[in-house]
Amino acid sequence: MPKIGVEQSLTNVQEALKQKGYDVVQLQQENDAQGCDCCVITGQDENVMGIQNAQIKGSVINAHGMNADEVCQEVESRLQQ
Repeated sequence: MPKIGVEQSLTNVQEALKQKGYDVVQLQQENDAQGCDCCVITGQDENVMGIQNAQIKGSVINAHGMNADEVCQEVESRLQQ
C-alpha cells in the first residue's frame, strides 16, 4: 500500500486514509516525508518544514479548504497518475 505523509494537525485526514488501508506517517520533521508516495499539508504554510523542497517521489497536496473525503479522493487520483 502507498505510504502517505500527513501533517500532524490533520488528524481527521490521517484517520480517513488509515481506514482506506494506506500506510500513514505523521509529518513532524522534514525527513519524515522521505519515502512517501504523497504528502498532505494544511497549506497554512506552503513550505511547511521544507516539504515543498524535499526530495519525495510523489506529489504534495494542499488540504486547505478540503474535508477528509476530498483529500482522500485527491490522494487516490494522484496515485493513479
